[in-house]
Amino acid sequence: MSNALAHIWRHPLKAIGREALDKVLLTPGEWLPCDRLWAVAHDRTKPGTGWLPKANFLRGVTEPALMAATAHLDDVTGTLTLDHPEAGQIEFEPDNPEDTPGLLDWLSRIWPSDLPSPTGIYRAADARLTDVPDPWLSINNLSTHRAVEQRVGKELSIHRWRGNLWIDGLGPWQEFEWVGKTIQIGPTTLTVHQPITRCKATMANPETGRRDADTLAALRTWDHQDFGVYAEVIEGGDISVGDTVKVPA
Repeated sequence: MSNALAHIWRHPLKAIGREALDKVLLTPGEWLPCDRLWAVAHDRTKPGTGWLPKANFLRGVTEPALMAATAHLDDVTGTLTLDHPEAGQIEFEPDNPEDTPGLLDWLSRIWPSDLPSPTGIYRAADARLTDVPDPWLSINNLSTHRAVEQRVGKELSIHRWRGNLWIDGLGPWQEFEWVGKTIQIGPTTLTVHQPITRCKATMANPETGRRDADTLAALRTWDHQDFGVYAEVIEGGDISVGDTVKVPA
């Protein structure tokens, strides 16, 4: 079986919601479009205008209920729709301050009162709010995911890993062999920089928002706590689900 791009996912609001895409335009030196474009700040967020560390925002590692949200971003109107099994649905414009109170009310249904209180939307001036400041996207391997499922002893949703691109047809952990090398997805070329170290957010079930699998213990049986890799777009272009993926021999 040839290697193929199986899924494309973006997460417009950091840690809250996920959205499937059929195709996307990748640009050299840029993040996946509209991925982690916004984040929700809290009352302990440090002032800034650019990229800030993830501790400044609401995260699934702090409250796993956030993991159960899905999202849809209207690229024309800028309207973001979030849907959650407990909080329900909300439609708002993240860049419109008048919509912030409605979002905060929606979050109050799932965000514990004993944690730092959400205060509003944060958008960096010249960056995306991924876990690292570099203009990288994340690539995951479906075969590696299946290997983790076997160690855990149950079926797991791929959304625990909140990845951008998913590749099928590889061997387990083959993606770690690409560090420092380039891969091709459709017409694009990406350089793979480093593995992604994981946190307790991956222990939450994205359907229920409750921790129900020790993914970190499973990863440690391979003597690390990594899953997926970060990559940088070197040559851009349109990629689509089903595109052929060429990897180093």
